[in-house]
Amino acid sequence: MALIKKPMTGMKDILPREMEIRDYLISLIKETYGAFGFTSIETPAVENIANLSSKQGGENEKLIFKILKRGARLNLEDAQSEEDITDGGLRYDLTVPLVRFYSNNSANLPSPFKALQIGPVWRADRPQKGRFRQFYQCDIDILGEPGNLAEIELILATTTTMGRIGFKDFKIKINERRILKAMAAYSGFPEEEYDTVFIILDKMDKIGLDGVREELLKEGYSEESVDSYVKLFEGIKSAPDGLSYVCGVIKDYLEPDVSDNLKEIIDSVSGTKEYDFEVVFDPSLVRGMSYYTGTIFEIEVPEFGSSVGGGGRYDKMVGRFVGQDTPACGFSIGFERIVTILLDNGFEVPRKADKTAFLIEKGIRSDRLCEIIREAQKLRGEGRSVLVVRMNKNKKFQKEQLENEGYADIREFYLNPINK
Repeated sequence: MALIKKPMTGMKDILPREMEIRDYLISLIKETYGAFGFTSIETPAVENIANLSSKQGGENEKLIFKILKRGARLNLEDAQSEEDITDGGLRYDLTVPLVRFYSNNSANLPSPFKALQIGPVWRADRPQKGRFRQFYQCDIDILGEPGNLAEIELILATTTTMGRIGFKDFKIKINERRILKAMAAYSGFPEEEYDTVFIILDKMDKIGLDGVREELLKEGYSEESVDSYVKLFEGIKSAPDGLSYVCGVIKDYLEPDVSDNLKEIIDSVSGTKEYDFEVVFDPSLVRGMSYYTGTIFEIEVPEFGSSVGGGGRYDKMVGRFVGQDTPACGFSIGFERIVTILLDNGFEVPRKADKTAFLIEKGIRSDRLCEIIREAQKLRGEGRSVLVVRMNKNKKFQKEQLENEGYADIREFYLNPINK
């Protein structure tokens, strides 16, 4: 069998320039989130297939890379279905592993617990720009905080990180799953049809309100229900305060504190933000994961034309493991999409240490080589980054490459320095 030098479809080799940006981002993200009290954890890449297939991951559960049983447990002859030959899978996100981690270790964790997790996940998805089959996610979550302080802290920590990276004029779109359900109930849609209605609503940014109306009618819903639903969105758009308007209209279908809770989050974030962004109520925001129970939010960056992060409250997930619900809320940055934007924009990593290169001519005496290396060690001890390499025949091209990599100080060492 011939060896293949290209990576598997949907996966990629990462060259030094991109790796430098990725390392810089991870360092900045950890530093910023650490200032908000989040602590790093790590979970295994492989999770039990029962956890990954628990109908909490939405469409992602169709994209699992499943792992065959090993050794004597893999009995292909007697297998009747896929479940008989698989027992694990590569994680498709970091939330399901986090909830399992918390369920297993909560006795040894503070309450509330503020978790930071950065790591690769895998989905058997169709690759495209900014979307891969192996990619990094970056999540922060707060478990054990029932009030909206969790949402406020998560949004402020995430937007501070976005601002420190250099993003401006972005939006945090925010909604509430209970408002989504109350709007559907007010309009007369059957409860068992909510998911279908929300899937269509989620296309609003692509097909517009007229397109949503048309698709709902095609799905067979009554014109009365569809018109009532559409009028809610029209009223929100024309009202000075869309959140207060819709919650007033649907108040008979909505818990009384939902509107005040969401308004407090918006006002608190808007009143204390340090960077240039806007928090907006978006009644068409759905978020696909079925585990969301309350507030949901997304980051919209003009440069990318779509979401580069999102999250929400998922108060029922821990209860699936331990039998008792635990308040939980999280926010995920689209790490790969941000890297793509920075690469496309020619982003340069800020230099924290001076970068020096020593070019040594081949054949130089060993005692002189030791002197050069000692000099390099001294500079490294002073906090400088020093690269020691042999001088190439095409020295001009070599120096150009080093300059492109940020080596502003290039020193040359020759066999006969007097003649150089």
